[in-house]
Amino acid sequence: MATRVYRNVPRTLTPELLRGWAAVPTTIAADVLGASYVASSSLRPLRPFGSAERLAGPAVTAWCAPGDFGAVAHAIEVAEAGDVLLVDASTGVDAAVTGEILTGVARRKGVAGLAVDGAVRDTAALASWSDFPVFARSVCARRPPGLAGGTVNAPLSFAGVLASPGDLVLGDDDGLLVLPASVAVSGLAAALAHVEAEQSWVTQLEAGRTLLEVFHLDPPELAD
Repeated sequence: MATRVYRNVPRTLTPELLRGWAAVPTTIAADVLGASYVASSSLRPLRPFGSAERLAGPAVTAWCAPGDFGAVAHAIEVAEAGDVLLVDASTGVDAAVTGEILTGVARRKGVAGLAVDGAVRDTAALASWSDFPVFARSVCARRPPGLAGGTVNAPLSFAGVLASPGDLVLGDDDGLLVLPASVAVSGLAAALAHVEAEQSWVTQLEAGRTLLEVFHLDPPELAD
């Protein structure tokens, strides 16, 4: 069965919006918008972000049929510069659905990053790319045999969150979020305001103010 690729993907995330979200840590996005958008903590970046720019881009979704990784190849073919590939690997952690060759093509196309709810391989190469974040649940040397199934750019359940093509993917060292495009548009101002608030808290605490003062906490009830 051939891989099914859906076209007419909505592209509502503007470059200005993406730059705004790139300034928002995932911790703040989770605090402001809720934990329902946070992907499973089992997904981790192969390479720590450190001071590197945060991952923020529109999703291209791929569902791999059992024993098959064709959807990954087709997703890379239709992805555009700045997109983030979200791959739901139903094969699980017993076979890697992508490695250096396929992922290298995505990187050269200008794709912003990749997240796999499943396994990847060739991790020495993937982890060496400072300009291309890769999130994965596991690592496996084996690949699945099939290359002709699955779906691309259809809604899917990805690492515990709902993901649709065109949604915002936000990632850093603390994890990965998938925000519906409408939430990304409506929630950015509040998220940026919280970024400023946290910076203010740190400044005040470093200046010697107490936690009670900064966070307006009631004085504790003291006991002997």
